[in-house]
Amino acid sequence: MIKGIHHVSLRCSGEAKRAEVIRFYRDLLGLPLVRQWPNGLMFDTGAGIVEVITNQDGTPDAGAIPHFALATEDVDEYARIVAAEGYEIIKSPRDIVIASDPPLPARIAFCRGPLGEEVEFFWQK
Repeated sequence: MIKGIHHVSLRCSGEAKRAEVIRFYRDLLGLPLVRQWPNGLMFDTGAGIVEVITNQDGTPDAGAIPHFALATEDVDEYARIVAAEGYEIIKSPRDIVIASDPPLPARIAFCRGPLGEEVEFFWQK
């Protein structure tokens, strides 16, 4: 039985990007860095893991994911924090209703992370 998302995996190349990933996820977003090894990092979101596989020689790796969502009750504050640090806000904070049955009201914002990934801040109202 599937119980939820265990982790989302991202690709990273080079030491400079690795340091930026740590700063973004740990220092700006406040996610605990729970594991690290020579070619990887794991950040705990409280409901799953963001895993970053690194290629330390700087050669870009292939692969991407469209986006992943981090649950929060303060979408606006996280959008403000990342924008203040120069990260691109792809979609500014806004209220939406996902046309599901039943409808799902939410507040969302998207930014671009240090590896080019799209990070969604998501509050299910």
